[in-house]
Amino acid sequence: ETTYNTMRYQLNRDIVGLGPLEPVMRDPYNEDIHVIGPSQTYVDHGTYGLLPTTVDFGEPEEFDNWLRNIGERMGDPVSDSDPIVDSTLPDGSRINIIYSSDVSLKGPSLTIRQGDEVPLSVGQITKWGTLSPELAAYLWLCLENEQTIFVVGETASGKTTTLNSIMTFIPRDSKIYTAEDTAEVLPPHDTWQQLLTREGGGENSADVDMFDLVAAALRSRPDYIVVGEVRGEEGRMAFQAAQTGHPVMLTFHASDIVSMIQRFTGDPINVPETFMDNADVALFQNRVKQGDDVLRRVTSVQEIEGYSKEMGGVVTRQSFYWDPVEDEIVFQGRNNSYVLEEQIATLLGYEDTREIYDEMDFRTEIMERIIQEDLIGYHDFNDTISAFQRDGVEGLPFTMARRDL
Repeated sequence: ETTYNTMRYQLNRDIVGLGPLEPVMRDPYNEDIHVIGPSQTYVDHGTYGLLPTTVDFGEPEEFDNWLRNIGERMGDPVSDSDPIVDSTLPDGSRINIIYSSDVSLKGPSLTIRQGDEVPLSVGQITKWGTLSPELAAYLWLCLENEQTIFVVGETASGKTTTLNSIMTFIPRDSKIYTAEDTAEVLPPHDTWQQLLTREGGGENSADVDMFDLVAAALRSRPDYIVVGEVRGEEGRMAFQAAQTGHPVMLTFHASDIVSMIQRFTGDPINVPETFMDNADVALFQNRVKQGDDVLRRVTSVQEIEGYSKEMGGVVTRQSFYWDPVEDEIVFQGRNNSYVLEEQIATLLGYEDTREIYDEMDFRTEIMERIIQEDLIGYHDFNDTISAFQRDGVEGLPFTMARRDL
């Protein structure tokens, strides 16, 4: 019986699972898996950082066969003539394969960025400290009122995780269009059109790139356009969408507001500086060290006011910053937020635009109460936000004092 169970496990591991990688794929704390040739495999652990493993694929021929098998199973076969593949595993993890030893000199290699079948909620990442309840309330107001938000940061900073979680603040009856080259964005909305790029397979199969997808989404009258990751000229199309009244969310690689503006206004995106005010909020997220721990924190939130010739460029205003000493996200935009006062409060018809801070404070209290009541599971959290948007405080699964706001 022991032999039978062992054989059954190995067959299931190799045919259904990912073979030698299956054990490390099962560890929820592993964020990335890096394989360099058949005998060097490392994991990027959420707590302990980069660690070596004992995973061994055997002889180079066995590793080649395994890579070809994985490519076939994903529908993206690898070969010497097509050695680089970006794709998605059935569990949502993102995989990049470099097959040819002519390209990867230490032998074929791959990287897996592990995904979650069920995204994390805003409540969960707020409890972990990535956001603060106050910042979550701010984003809630922004997304409920059609502000364009960019989630910006360096590689592996958790941009897509944060993007996925905060989309719950977009009203549930909205029509969402997502444009990606690898499927990672998961909005909780029923009316969701998911668009993916495609490489042409010959004369009868044309390429469909990110620019094409954003253009198609723009023609479909969406309530929100979400671009998985902007790298090229699709960024210019995203700005055109925002300019015509379609709010946009996207992720972008940059370290700070200056480099973000430089990348958007330079090649290959080439957005004119005078168009930068079509972006409302840029949220910067990074991996930071606190003692021996590697944490993800929103380190800055910048509001984009517009272009000023007198000021010599794009005018921005910081509304939140991360204090590394206290490990605390500080709101410095009270009574000074361009987005809250000039954009949202004006849109909602406030006579005194500074009353918007009372609404933000109330939603901060709701966020704190959600965490206190442990309603931070993805579905519990989303249902709570949706019920409040539909029915007000009466829809909340806990009692809060009614407030006239």
